[in-house]
Amino acid sequence: MSRAEAVRKASPLWALGLFRSELLTTFRRWRTLALLGVLAAVPVLVGIAVRIETGDGSSAGGGGGGGPAFISQITNNGLFLVFTALAATLPFFLPMAVGVVAGDALAGEANAGTLRYLLVAPAGRTRLLFTKYAAVLVFCLVATLVVAVSALVTGALLFPLGDLTTISGTRIGFSEGLVRALLIALVVAASLVGVAALGLFVSTLTSSGIAAMATTVGLLITVQIVDQIPQLHAVHPYLFSHYWLSFADLMREPVHWDDLTKNLGLQALYAAVFGSAAWARFTSKDITA
Repeated sequence: MSRAEAVRKASPLWALGLFRSELLTTFRRWRTLALLGVLAAVPVLVGIAVRIETGDGSSAGGGGGGGPAFISQITNNGLFLVFTALAATLPFFLPMAVGVVAGDALAGEANAGTLRYLLVAPAGRTRLLFTKYAAVLVFCLVATLVVAVSALVTGALLFPLGDLTTISGTRIGFSEGLVRALLIALVVAASLVGVAALGLFVSTLTSSGIAAMATTVGLLITVQIVDQIPQLHAVHPYLFSHYWLSFADLMREPVHWDDLTKNLGLQALYAAVFGSAAWARFTSKDITA
Protein backbone atom coordinates (compact mmCIF):
# COMPACT_ATOMS: atom_id res chain seq x y z
CA MET A 1 0.00 0.00 0.00
CA SER A 2 1.38 3.39 -0.94
CA ARG A 3 1.76 6.26 1.52
CA ALA A 4 -1.08 8.17 -0.19
CA GLU A 5 -3.41 5.17 0.08
CA ALA A 6 -2.54 4.67 3.75
CA VAL A 7 -3.30 8.31 4.55
CA ARG A 8 -6.52 8.12 2.58
CA LYS A 9 -7.59 4.96 4.38
CA ALA A 10 -6.98 6.49 7.78
CA SER A 11 -8.52 9.84 7.00
CA PRO A 12 -11.83 10.61 8.80
CA LEU A 13 -12.74 12.92 5.93
CA TRP A 14 -12.45 10.05 3.48
CA ALA A 15 -14.68 7.93 5.74
CA LEU A 16 -17.21 10.77 5.79
CA GLY A 17 -17.05 10.92 2.01
CA LEU A 18 -17.72 7.19 1.82
CA PHE A 19 -20.75 7.62 4.09
CA ARG A 20 -22.05 10.53 2.03
CA SER A 21 -21.62 8.49 -1.14
CA GLU A 22 -23.50 5.59 0.41
CA LEU A 23 -26.37 7.86 1.42
CA LEU A 24 -26.62 9.33 -2.07
CA THR A 25 -26.60 5.86 -3.59
CA THR A 26 -29.28 4.62 -1.20
CA PHE A 27 -31.68 7.53 -1.62
CA ARG A 28 -31.22 7.82 -5.37
CA ARG A 29 -32.46 4.30 -5.99
CA TRP A 30 -35.94 4.15 -7.47
CA ARG A 31 -36.76 1.33 -5.06
CA THR A 32 -35.97 3.54 -2.07
CA LEU A 33 -38.01 6.43 -3.44
CA ALA A 34 -40.91 4.07 -4.14
CA LEU A 35 -40.79 2.76 -0.56
CA LEU A 36 -40.80 6.30 0.83
CA GLY A 37 -43.67 7.18 -1.50
CA VAL A 38 -45.75 4.27 -0.20
CA LEU A 39 -44.99 5.24 3.39
CA ALA A 40 -46.01 8.84 2.71
CA ALA A 41 -49.27 7.66 1.12
CA VAL A 42 -50.41 5.63 4.15
CA PRO A 43 -51.26 8.66 6.38
CA VAL A 44 -53.01 10.34 3.46
CA LEU A 45 -55.19 7.29 2.88
CA VAL A 46 -55.95 6.95 6.59
CA GLY A 47 -56.80 10.64 6.89
CA ILE A 48 -59.10 10.60 3.84
CA ALA A 49 -60.80 7.42 5.07
CA VAL A 50 -61.46 8.96 8.48
CA ARG A 51 -62.68 12.19 6.87
CA ILE A 52 -65.13 10.31 4.67
CA GLU A 53 -66.31 8.11 7.53
CA THR A 54 -66.95 11.09 9.80
CA GLY A 55 -68.41 13.33 7.13
CA ASP A 56 -71.93 12.73 8.46
CA GLY A 57 -70.94 13.66 11.99
CA SER A 58 -70.28 10.14 13.26
CA SER A 59 -67.09 9.32 15.12
CA ALA A 60 -64.21 7.34 13.71
CA GLY A 61 -63.68 3.76 14.74
CA GLY A 62 -61.44 2.76 17.59
CA GLY A 63 -61.55 3.32 21.25
CA GLY A 64 -59.47 3.17 24.36
CA GLY A 65 -56.26 5.04 24.07
CA GLY A 66 -53.28 3.06 22.86
CA GLY A 67 -51.86 2.14 19.50
CA PRO A 68 -54.27 2.23 16.57
CA ALA A 69 -57.06 3.41 18.90
CA PHE A 70 -55.66 6.93 18.41
CA ILE A 71 -57.81 6.91 15.28
CA SER A 72 -60.86 7.76 17.40
CA GLN A 73 -59.26 11.11 18.28
CA ILE A 74 -58.29 12.24 14.78
CA THR A 75 -61.50 14.15 14.11
CA ASN A 76 -60.92 16.22 17.28
CA ASN A 77 -57.28 16.95 16.56
CA GLY A 78 -55.38 16.26 13.35
CA LEU A 79 -52.16 15.76 15.36
CA PHE A 80 -53.49 12.35 16.36
CA LEU A 81 -53.11 11.29 12.73
CA VAL A 82 -49.34 11.28 13.34
CA PHE A 83 -49.71 8.77 16.17
CA THR A 84 -52.23 6.70 14.21
CA ALA A 85 -50.08 6.60 11.07
CA LEU A 86 -47.00 5.51 13.01
CA ALA A 87 -49.02 2.83 14.81
CA ALA A 88 -50.42 1.63 11.47
CA THR A 89 -47.08 1.51 9.65
CA LEU A 90 -44.82 0.21 12.42
CA PRO A 91 -46.02 -3.41 12.52
CA PHE A 92 -45.32 -4.03 8.82
CA PHE A 93 -44.75 -1.17 6.36
CA LEU A 94 -41.85 0.55 8.13
CA PRO A 95 -39.93 -2.61 9.09
CA MET A 96 -40.56 -4.10 5.63
CA ALA A 97 -39.03 -1.02 4.00
CA VAL A 98 -36.05 -1.18 6.35
CA GLY A 99 -35.69 -4.91 5.73
CA VAL A 100 -35.58 -4.34 1.97
CA VAL A 101 -32.91 -1.63 2.23
CA ALA A 102 -30.82 -3.52 4.82
CA GLY A 103 -31.12 -6.86 3.05
CA ASP A 104 -29.88 -5.33 -0.19
CA ALA A 105 -27.05 -3.34 1.41
CA LEU A 106 -24.26 -5.86 0.81
CA ALA A 107 -25.95 -8.63 -1.16
CA GLY A 108 -27.04 -6.14 -3.81
CA GLU A 109 -23.47 -4.90 -4.22
CA ALA A 110 -22.22 -8.48 -4.50
CA ASN A 111 -24.89 -9.32 -7.06
CA ALA A 112 -24.03 -6.24 -9.13
CA GLY A 113 -20.32 -7.07 -8.95
CA THR A 114 -19.39 -3.81 -7.23
CA LEU A 115 -18.65 -5.11 -3.72
CA ARG A 116 -15.11 -6.21 -4.58
CA TYR A 117 -14.34 -2.80 -6.07
CA LEU A 118 -15.65 -1.04 -2.96
CA LEU A 119 -13.20 -3.04 -0.86
CA VAL A 120 -10.35 -2.19 -3.22
CA ALA A 121 -11.23 1.55 -2.91
CA PRO A 122 -9.70 1.09 -0.18
CA ALA A 123 -12.63 1.02 2.23
CA GLY A 124 -11.77 -1.92 4.45
CA ARG A 125 -14.41 -4.46 5.39
CA THR A 126 -15.13 -3.16 8.87
CA ARG A 127 -15.41 0.45 7.73
CA LEU A 128 -17.60 -0.51 4.79
CA LEU A 129 -19.88 -2.58 7.03
CA PHE A 130 -20.28 0.27 9.52
CA THR A 131 -20.95 2.69 6.66
CA LYS A 132 -23.65 0.43 5.26
CA TYR A 133 -25.28 0.04 8.66
CA ALA A 134 -25.13 3.79 9.33
CA ALA A 135 -26.83 4.44 6.00
CA VAL A 136 -29.59 1.96 6.88
CA LEU A 137 -30.08 3.69 10.23
CA VAL A 138 -30.43 7.03 8.45
CA PHE A 139 -33.06 5.41 6.24
CA CYS A 140 -34.89 4.25 9.40
CA LEU A 141 -35.03 7.85 10.61
CA VAL A 142 -35.96 9.32 7.23
CA ALA A 143 -38.69 6.73 6.61
CA THR A 144 -40.22 7.40 10.03
CA LEU A 145 -40.11 11.17 9.56
CA VAL A 146 -41.71 10.81 6.11
CA VAL A 147 -44.67 9.07 7.74
CA ALA A 148 -44.86 11.62 10.56
CA VAL A 149 -44.59 14.70 8.34
CA SER A 150 -47.09 13.32 5.81
CA ALA A 151 -49.51 12.61 8.66
CA LEU A 152 -49.02 16.06 10.19
CA VAL A 153 -49.66 17.85 6.89
CA THR A 154 -52.68 15.66 6.09
CA GLY A 155 -54.06 16.10 9.60
CA ALA A 156 -53.67 19.87 9.40
CA LEU A 157 -55.47 20.01 6.05
CA LEU A 158 -58.38 17.71 6.94
CA PHE A 159 -58.94 18.23 10.68
CA PRO A 160 -58.67 20.96 13.33
CA LEU A 161 -55.48 21.41 15.35
CA GLY A 162 -55.10 22.56 18.92
CA ASP A 163 -54.62 21.36 22.48
CA LEU A 164 -54.92 17.61 22.87
CA THR A 165 -55.93 15.15 25.53
CA THR A 166 -53.41 12.52 26.62
CA ILE A 167 -54.25 8.88 27.26
CA SER A 168 -54.29 9.76 30.98
CA GLY A 169 -57.02 12.35 30.36
CA THR A 170 -54.91 15.46 30.98
CA ARG A 171 -54.73 18.35 28.53
CA ILE A 172 -51.48 19.52 26.95
CA GLY A 173 -50.79 22.39 24.57
CA PHE A 174 -50.33 21.98 20.82
CA SER A 175 -46.62 22.84 21.01
CA GLU A 176 -46.04 20.17 23.65
CA GLY A 177 -48.04 17.79 21.50
CA LEU A 178 -45.67 18.49 18.60
CA VAL A 179 -42.69 17.78 20.84
CA ARG A 180 -44.20 14.49 21.90
CA ALA A 181 -44.95 13.64 18.28
CA LEU A 182 -41.27 14.21 17.47
CA LEU A 183 -40.20 12.06 20.41
CA ILE A 184 -42.57 9.32 19.29
CA ALA A 185 -41.13 9.45 15.78
CA LEU A 186 -37.60 9.13 17.19
CA VAL A 187 -38.65 6.15 19.34
CA VAL A 188 -40.27 4.48 16.33
CA ALA A 189 -37.08 5.02 14.32
CA ALA A 190 -35.04 3.53 17.16
CA SER A 191 -37.44 0.56 17.24
CA LEU A 192 -36.21 -0.37 13.75
CA VAL A 193 -32.55 -0.68 14.78
CA GLY A 194 -32.92 -4.41 15.46
CA VAL A 195 -34.51 -5.09 12.08
CA ALA A 196 -31.74 -3.12 10.39
CA ALA A 197 -29.02 -5.21 12.07
CA LEU A 198 -30.86 -8.44 11.25
CA GLY A 199 -31.24 -7.43 7.60
CA LEU A 200 -27.56 -6.50 7.35
CA PHE A 201 -26.55 -9.87 8.79
CA VAL A 202 -28.75 -11.70 6.28
CA SER A 203 -27.20 -9.55 3.55
CA THR A 204 -23.76 -10.98 4.42
CA LEU A 205 -24.98 -14.55 3.95
CA THR A 206 -25.84 -14.38 0.26
CA SER A 207 -24.84 -12.71 -2.98
CA SER A 208 -28.44 -12.31 -4.11
CA GLY A 209 -30.12 -9.05 -3.16
CA ILE A 210 -33.59 -10.45 -3.82
CA ALA A 211 -32.91 -13.49 -1.62
CA ALA A 212 -31.61 -11.30 1.20
CA MET A 213 -34.61 -8.95 1.02
CA ALA A 214 -37.09 -11.84 0.87
CA THR A 215 -35.43 -13.62 3.80
CA THR A 216 -35.41 -10.50 5.96
CA VAL A 217 -39.06 -9.73 5.25
CA GLY A 218 -39.92 -13.41 5.81
CA LEU A 219 -38.21 -13.37 9.21
CA LEU A 220 -40.06 -10.16 10.05
CA ILE A 221 -43.42 -11.74 9.26
CA THR A 222 -42.52 -14.90 11.19
CA VAL A 223 -41.58 -12.92 14.29
CA GLN A 224 -44.83 -10.96 14.06
CA ILE A 225 -46.84 -14.21 13.86
CA VAL A 226 -44.99 -15.75 16.80
CA ASP A 227 -45.66 -12.59 18.82
CA GLN A 228 -49.40 -13.14 18.33
CA ILE A 229 -49.51 -16.77 19.51
CA PRO A 230 -50.58 -16.88 23.19
CA GLN A 231 -49.05 -20.31 23.75
CA LEU A 232 -45.60 -18.82 23.02
CA HIS A 233 -45.94 -16.00 25.55
CA ALA A 234 -42.69 -17.03 27.23
CA VAL A 235 -40.63 -15.89 24.24
CA HIS A 236 -42.64 -12.75 23.44
CA PRO A 237 -40.54 -10.36 25.60
CA TYR A 238 -37.44 -11.37 23.61
CA LEU A 239 -38.90 -10.66 20.16
CA PHE A 240 -37.74 -7.39 18.63
CA SER A 241 -41.32 -6.43 17.74
CA HIS A 242 -42.91 -7.09 21.12
CA TYR A 243 -42.57 -3.58 22.57
CA TRP A 244 -42.91 -1.64 19.32
CA LEU A 245 -46.22 -0.01 20.25
CA SER A 246 -44.90 1.08 23.64
CA PHE A 247 -44.40 4.53 22.06
CA ALA A 248 -48.03 5.18 23.04
CA ASP A 249 -46.80 5.55 26.63
CA LEU A 250 -45.27 8.88 25.59
CA MET A 251 -48.84 10.14 25.36
CA ARG A 252 -49.45 9.46 29.05
CA GLU A 253 -49.08 11.98 31.85
CA PRO A 254 -46.74 11.22 33.46
CA VAL A 255 -44.91 9.21 30.81
CA HIS A 256 -44.63 5.47 31.49
CA TRP A 257 -41.02 4.53 30.81
CA ASP A 258 -40.94 0.80 31.63
CA ASP A 259 -41.90 -0.66 28.24
CA LEU A 260 -40.14 2.16 26.40
CA THR A 261 -36.81 1.35 28.06
CA LYS A 262 -37.37 -2.37 27.50
CA ASN A 263 -37.95 -1.70 23.81
CA LEU A 264 -34.84 0.44 23.41
CA GLY A 265 -32.73 -2.04 25.37
CA LEU A 266 -34.00 -4.93 23.25
CA GLN A 267 -33.20 -3.06 20.05
CA ALA A 268 -29.68 -2.36 21.32
CA LEU A 269 -29.25 -6.05 22.13
CA TYR A 270 -30.38 -7.14 18.66
CA ALA A 271 -28.10 -4.54 17.09
CA ALA A 272 -25.14 -5.80 19.13
CA VAL A 273 -25.79 -9.50 18.44
CA PHE A 274 -26.61 -9.34 14.74
CA GLY A 275 -24.17 -6.50 14.13
CA SER A 276 -21.38 -8.64 15.59
CA ALA A 277 -22.56 -11.63 13.57
CA ALA A 278 -22.57 -9.53 10.40
CA TRP A 279 -19.04 -8.30 11.17
CA ALA A 280 -17.77 -11.82 11.85
CA ARG A 281 -19.29 -13.11 8.65
CA PHE A 282 -18.33 -10.21 6.40
CA THR A 283 -14.73 -9.89 7.56
CA SER A 284 -14.10 -13.62 6.95
CA LYS A 285 -16.17 -13.97 3.76
CA ASP A 286 -14.46 -14.87 0.50
CA ILE A 287 -15.61 -12.11 -1.84
CA THR A 288 -15.15 -13.03 -5.49
CA ALA A 289 -17.95 -11.00 -7.09
